[in-house]
Amino acid sequence: MIDELTIGQLYSNDDIFRSLNLSNAGGIRVRIEADVVIRAAILTSTADFHAAGENPYHDRLEGEILTYTAAGKVGEQTLAGMNRRLIDQKEFNFPIHAFVQIASRRNKSVGPQRWKYLGLLEYLRHYPDTQLDSAGKVRKVWLFEFRIHREFSTVPLALDNVMSGQMLAASRQAATGNSPEDDLIADDYAPADNFEQIETIRSKLLALEARRFEFFIGDLLLHCGFRDVCVTKFSADGGVDVNARVGARIWLFESTLVQVQAKRWLHSVGRKEVAELRGSLQPFARGAVLTTSHFSRAAIHEAAEEGKNPSALVDGFRLSKIVLEEQFQLPDNRNV
Repeated sequence: MIDELTIGQLYSNDDIFRSLNLSNAGGIRVRIEADVVIRAAILTSTADFHAAGENPYHDRLEGEILTYTAAGKVGEQTLAGMNRRLIDQKEFNFPIHAFVQIASRRNKSVGPQRWKYLGLLEYLRHYPDTQLDSAGKVRKVWLFEFRIHREFSTVPLALDNVMSGQMLAASRQAATGNSPEDDLIADDYAPADNFEQIETIRSKLLALEARRFEFFIGDLLLHCGFRDVCVTKFSADGGVDVNARVGARIWLFESTLVQVQAKRWLHSVGRKEVAELRGSLQPFARGAVLTTSHFSRAAIHEAAEEGKNPSALVDGFRLSKIVLEEQFQLPDNRNV
């Protein structure tokens, strides 16, 4: 049995459940004493070596953010049981350890050590979303966003509770000035009869590489009547990804320069990203953020704040709906 976890190190399922004193199955594993969570672990798989039927979740690692789909492969998910326990970290500050699977169990070339340790997690927020379940049916799910902390390259398990408490206190202290509205996710679109088609499109967009997604946005703008479309040099710096001018179809604003930020994300887009785009705009240009995910309410307020150049926001549902209505051909994931 191991007595410490090291970021980047590979571990077996036995290593995880025996050393952390957790159950040996499930994506969310929790140790509870006197109805209080002492420790938890999240096991995720973001690779494509699973068939959709055995792993319908859209978990994703994006920088320091892990977006994790709650437990439950079929039917509507609820915030009960193990799902609910994750939110309790806000109150009890218990450590949540994160592991990502690097290979399928069917891959015999990889030994039992197939779980890579990511580090300690900080719960940020949760919100509803729609996904296809293992039967291909649209259902309501809950998404959790966690910040991955790598301050401690090695975590002694005898001290993980103390280390987690210190880490969470420091992180929350640093975030004191942030708007609490970043915890509220806007989700105000009306149900649609073609939800399955829309969600299928969004799933395919999420599977695109970030650079390929930028070129997809450029191609979509051309298809929808924009002209002089140019995808900028790839820099991943939060600036402008696509430049375009309004075409004759929207005659009242013809030739207006539109500068687009393309976010192929699963975690929510916040106020910071909208403000960064506005700071990158050329004089008299209009800004737009297009994403496969959602916008926090603080992002929406920032985009429309009085006295500032307004920015257009297009979330993943609306973007996928536009693709469907415009009968636009989805791209493959070829290198560009």
